[in-house]
Amino acid sequence: MTGFAAQRLGRITDTMQAYVDRGEVSGLVALIARGDAVHVVTVGVQDLDTGVGMARDTIFRIASMTKPIAAASAMILVEEGRLRLDEPVDRLLPELANRKVLRTLGSEIDDTVPANRPITLRDLLTFRCGFGAVMAMPGTYPIQRAMSDAGLSPGPSPADCSPDEWITRLAQLPLIQQPGESWLYHTGSEILGVLVARAAGATFETFLAERIFAPLGMNDTGFHVPEAKIDRLATSYMMDRETGRTVVYDAGRGGRWSRPPAFASGGGGLVSTADDYLAFSRMMLAMGKYDGGRILSRPTVELMTTDQLMPAQKAASPFYPGFWDSTGWGFGMSVTTARHGYLTVGSFGWDGGMGTTARNDPKEGLTCILLTQRMMRGPAPEGIYTDIWQLAYQALDD
Repeated sequence: MTGFAAQRLGRITDTMQAYVDRGEVSGLVALIARGDAVHVVTVGVQDLDTGVGMARDTIFRIASMTKPIAAASAMILVEEGRLRLDEPVDRLLPELANRKVLRTLGSEIDDTVPANRPITLRDLLTFRCGFGAVMAMPGTYPIQRAMSDAGLSPGPSPADCSPDEWITRLAQLPLIQQPGESWLYHTGSEILGVLVARAAGATFETFLAERIFAPLGMNDTGFHVPEAKIDRLATSYMMDRETGRTVVYDAGRGGRWSRPPAFASGGGGLVSTADDYLAFSRMMLAMGKYDGGRILSRPTVELMTTDQLMPAQKAASPFYPGFWDSTGWGFGMSVTTARHGYLTVGSFGWDGGMGTTARNDPKEGLTCILLTQRMMRGPAPEGIYTDIWQLAYQALDD
């Protein structure tokens, strides 16, 4: 297997630069890797006000690209026998024992029935725990309003409370669906972070740093950016829906990620760089191995990157139109199940709501990472995502 066709790599720069020129993003880092071949493109700026240029080591909020890392951390503990996939989480999360479930999605939050069974670790990893994002306009249903009041609505900002307080708040609300019945986005990864910390006897931040980041040399990945590195953190932007103008969502220096969070979010709290995330991606493509050791076993990675959902579960789980036509869900990440675009069957990875995406293709030995700092406008892949995936495949040299 060879690398990339050099004469085709320029198309990546041209296409990504066009996004900046049109004002769709302020700046970005794009990375494609295959074997020893790594190609990186940096265009635009980290901050519109200062004009500081984007760099290969710019630090981004990777949002839901955190989820595969959280899943990997849980599977480390499974391999060590400290967690079991099909054991109820009640042993370590007694707050979630004896769950109640909404009678219907539109029911008032006290109109419930008993849960048919406990929540398991597998439920958290596959987003079948019965709680998560409701794909409707905010405030449409009573449960959405209750989630918002409790500070539990899925969103781009970490919770403002400790993990123990967060899980206590969650326990005060009913489940939306019966455990195992359907796929509900996001919250399973948040619960996972609390579970991993309790199983490991350490904070979630410490466990990830010691068991994943340090071995893989992911020196710029964590839940906040220390002062010595803060000038490398890109300002995050979003579109004002009323005016259509680009506005600041979160600054670099002085912003939310310039200090340790109260809640280390397994669903979307990490910051990272393109090269750091490449280290994690290469480990996954190598079936758990890295230079110097092993994070996970081959069977574990195979399990994580296998579609875990049944057709009936997908049918009961709206996300965005066409999502399930070519996509399944493994542990904390999507899995390509049919070749709809360029991604081949068996490709895996996920996107981040702050404008990031990463995919790995075992068949081609390919990793594609795109980091921008503009919040997504919906759950469906942005045009820039599908463009970078296409550009990566068209550059293959065999």
